[in-house]
Amino acid sequence: MTSPEPDLEALMQASQSGDATAHRALLHHMSGRLRSYFRNRLRRSGAGTDEAEDLVQDTLLVLHTKRHTYDGSSPVLAWTYGIARYKLIDYLRANARALHHVQIDEVDDLADEHDGFSAVDTSRELHRALATLPRHFRLPIEYVKIEGLSIAEAAARIGMSDAAVKIGIHRGMKRLAVVLSEARP
Repeated sequence: MTSPEPDLEALMQASQSGDATAHRALLHHMSGRLRSYFRNRLRRSGAGTDEAEDLVQDTLLVLHTKRHTYDGSSPVLAWTYGIARYKLIDYLRANARALHHVQIDEVDDLADEHDGFSAVDTSRELHRALATLPRHFRLPIEYVKIEGLSIAEAAARIGMSDAAVKIGIHRGMKRLAVVLSEARP
């Protein structure tokens, strides 16, 4: 399966040039991805679809108002998921009580989203760091942690077992943390 990045890049460029149709198409496409991203992550904290939809709308508003800041040096998806991630972290911080409803076997997954990556300033840094990882680490992280796919969906897309995807994420996150910490002054 090919990445949607070339179409998103073209839509973003047209949107930045004032093409209202391209802008609507970009927001429509991203809304579906963001909805999945937020629902998958908020499910762990006990939040519902209303909260996910609020976060989708907040993120789309940022995309609309800040699209002029997108410089094309990173993929549109990485840039968008970077914004979404910060919106999610802000929501979880503001609603810390929701974390009391997390199942014990999901704590590690939720903690992964809040470990040393709050220091990452831009999605560009994350994209560069991900590019250094071998495919069997990079793809599981991109599909599960960034795009919000389930382990089973990612495994099917990559052609790996569920266990291999989990191991790839775990080991890849460790390597990613090392790469990012070495990149920081």
